[in-house]
Amino acid sequence: MFVIVVGGGKTGAFLAQQLLADGYQVRLIENRPEIVAKLAGEVPAEVLVMGDGSSPGVLEAAGIGQANVLAAVTGEDEANLVITTLAKFEFHVPRTIARVNNPKNFWLFTPEMGVDAALNQTEIFARLVAEEMSLGDMMTLLKLRRGEYSLVEEKLLPGSGLLGIPLKDLPLPQNCTIAAVIRDGIVLTPRGNLIFIAGDEVLAVVDKPALQHLRRLLEVR
Repeated sequence: MFVIVVGGGKTGAFLAQQLLADGYQVRLIENRPEIVAKLAGEVPAEVLVMGDGSSPGVLEAAGIGQANVLAAVTGEDEANLVITTLAKFEFHVPRTIARVNNPKNFWLFTPEMGVDAALNQTEIFARLVAEEMSLGDMMTLLKLRRGEYSLVEEKLLPGSGLLGIPLKDLPLPQNCTIAAVIRDGIVLTPRGNLIFIAGDEVLAVVDKPALQHLRRLLEVR
C-alpha cells in the first residue's frame, strides 16, 4: 500500500510515522522549510517531499501515479479540497481522505469534489466527549462506518447484570454483537455457553440506538 500524506504538521507527521511503523510505503509532502527541517529528524529522508501539495508537479514527484491513498491533512480547508480534487480527477487515486478544519466547510467535502472520506476533527472530538460523558465506564475504542457503529469495551464489576448468565440467554439489543471477552489476559471466543464473571472485559460492536441498552445490561444492580 502506497500512501501520500500532504501536510507535515502534527497530524500529518504522526500519521506518516504510524503508517511507516505499519509497513506502508509513504511520501510526506510539506512546503514549509522549517517544518521540513524538523521532520528530517523524525522520518526517513526518502519519505519527505518538499513542495506545495496542490501542485501537480509536486504530486507527480511524490509518485502519485502509483498511490493507493492520498490524505490531505493541512491546516487549510481550501488547500485540502484542491489537493483531493486533483488526486481524484487528474491522477485517479483510488482513495482520497481530507481533513476538515472548520466544521462550517464540511458540506464542501463531497465525492463530487473528489473527497471519498472527510474527517471533521471538531465534530469527532465533540461526539467522543459526549459519549464518554453519557456512557460512564464504557470506553469507545473504534468508530466504524463513519460513526454508525462503535466498538466499545467495559470491565464487568461485581454486581453487573451480566454475571452468571450464559451469553445465549442475554437480552442483547438489536444490532449489538459481543465480539470478544478478555479474561485474565486471555481472549475468549464468545460462544453461547460462555458465562460472564466479574473482571471480564467485554468488547461489543453496537449501533447508536443499542449503546444505552447495552450499558443498562452491563451496569451494577
